[in-house]
Amino acid sequence: MQSPKLAGSKPGASTQQYLDISEIKDDCVVLKDGTMRAVILVSSINFALKSEDEQNAIIYGYMNFLNAFDFPLQIIVQSRKLDMDGYQERLKIAEKEQTNELLKVQIAGYRQFISEIVELGEIMNKKFFIVVPYNPSTDKQKGFFKRINELFSAAKLIRLNEKTFQGYKNELFMRVNHVMGMLNGLGLATVPLDTQSLIELYYNAYNPDAAKYQKLTDVSKLRVEG
Repeated sequence: MQSPKLAGSKPGASTQQYLDISEIKDDCVVLKDGTMRAVILVSSINFALKSEDEQNAIIYGYMNFLNAFDFPLQIIVQSRKLDMDGYQERLKIAEKEQTNELLKVQIAGYRQFISEIVELGEIMNKKFFIVVPYNPSTDKQKGFFKRINELFSAAKLIRLNEKTFQGYKNELFMRVNHVMGMLNGLGLATVPLDTQSLIELYYNAYNPDAAKYQKLTDVSKLRVEG
C-alpha cells in the first residue's frame, strides 16, 4: 500500500540512465560515449609459495606487461562472499540419494564440516579482471581529421551499423589477444567474457544484494516478440 504522498508522485528516473553502459552485445560493452570495452577473466598466482628467483621473474614479467601497451588498462580485483547455500543443498540431496551407508555417513560428516566452516566466518571469493578499452577517436591508425570528427560526434557512435561495429570489435579484440598473450607468458590463464558473463558481471556489481536471490536468465534463451 502506498502512502498518500507516493500515490500521486511520478515514477523516478530509471537507474539505467545514470550508468555509462549503453548496451552489451557480441561479447563487447558499448558505452554511451561511443567507446567499447572487453573484459578478461584472469587466474591468480600464489606469489608467496614461489622461490625468490620465481618471484623476481614474475615481477620483471609484470613490469614488461605494463610497459607493453600504448593504451590504458583497468585491473579489477572483485571480492565477494562465497555463497555456499547451493553447494550445501547439493550435498544434502547426494546424502539422501546415496544407497551406500558408508558413503552416506561420509557425506553427512563432510556436510557438517562445511557448515561449521561457514559458521566460523565468511568465505571470500576473489576474481581478477582486466578491462581492455577501444576508443575510435584515439585510434592512431586513423587520420587526424577523422579522429577529431568522431570525437565531437561520440554520442552518435553507439548507433553504429553492423559493419562499423564489427570493424571496431575487431580492433578491440586485437588488443584483447595481445593482452592475453602477454598474460599467458606470465603463466596466467585467461578467458574473455562472453555476452552472458558480461551481463552477469555488471548485474552483480551494481546489484550485489539482489543478485544473491534473483538470478539472471540466460540471454540465449530470451525471445524478442516482433
